[in-house]
Amino acid sequence: MENKDALLADWRARALALEAEVARVVIGQDKVIRLVNTAIFARGHVLLQGDVGVGKTTLLRAFAHVLGGQYARTEGTVDLMPADLTYYTYITDEGRPAVAPGPLIAPGEALAIFFFNEINRARPQVHALLLRVMAERSVSAFNREWRFPHLLVFADRNRVEREETFEISSAARDRFMMEVTLDLPADDDLRRALLFAPRFHDTDALVAGLRPALVDHRELNAVAAQLQREVQASPALQQYALALWRATIEPARFGVRLSDVDTAGLMLAGASPRGMAMLVRAARVAAWLDGRGYVTPEDLQAVFSETIGHRLCFQPVHELRRHEFAAPLMRAILGAVAAP
Repeated sequence: MENKDALLADWRARALALEAEVARVVIGQDKVIRLVNTAIFARGHVLLQGDVGVGKTTLLRAFAHVLGGQYARTEGTVDLMPADLTYYTYITDEGRPAVAPGPLIAPGEALAIFFFNEINRARPQVHALLLRVMAERSVSAFNREWRFPHLLVFADRNRVEREETFEISSAARDRFMMEVTLDLPADDDLRRALLFAPRFHDTDALVAGLRPALVDHRELNAVAAQLQREVQASPALQQYALALWRATIEPARFGVRLSDVDTAGLMLAGASPRGMAMLVRAARVAAWLDGRGYVTPEDLQAVFSETIGHRLCFQPVHELRRHEFAAPLMRAILGAVAAP
């Protein structure tokens, strides 16, 4: 037991070092960094949202750098096809056609973070391939099976331009452990630094200045599995999690109220079993990062909105306004369900 505790304590120190290193280049985003780090050690994929230019790419490149794994990305476009992720064709210097591995499989098993930018610009066929990669961490190409045992997928959606977009399905959203929002830093001094400090204007140099490979990303799966076994959840905590789950299905029954909608007719489907399992996984990591070997209600609350809000399904009449309802509903559920 002491050896296990010592190992997890050592890895916690490394995890906190990762956060501190990334925070050097992604300033004013401590909560975002903690949530992404939580997802990494819970081995969960993440949806990102935020305006253009707030630092999503820098954040992911920084994490890949300090994890010591490979980073790859692709851009969602209306003409992107599934095969474009696995191979591309080109003309050699000799004028001959050739085929090379695409962005998904070029890094091979070293791929740690794959960023799908503007996923809702890609067609559902592309989403389907990505879902397989997320679920099975493998894909077929060049007459063989390519495996990505250490891969996490991050994706963001264009929420401003709606033309030629294909919103991802509820089943696809449910595959992502979290949806994390990046906003501009509120502090004027941080904004001034982003505007006038030259080091923030060159992303390549910024990321290259971080200490590389602070951890071995190939060990994360084993560490994640161990901390899920070791961090405990009491019977009272389990009952609290079950009550939160029931409140996502029948919020009105738990006294959940929203100012401009009847919660009795709001929900089509609450959180899925997979979603609630991901909530518990994330809460265990949150507890561990805070130095505890047991989950508290505060740990569940710290990751509840990010793990549950994006996977709820509202009645069709309300679905188009989900961006208005989701966050207030999460806060109202946490306020209505009594914590032990």
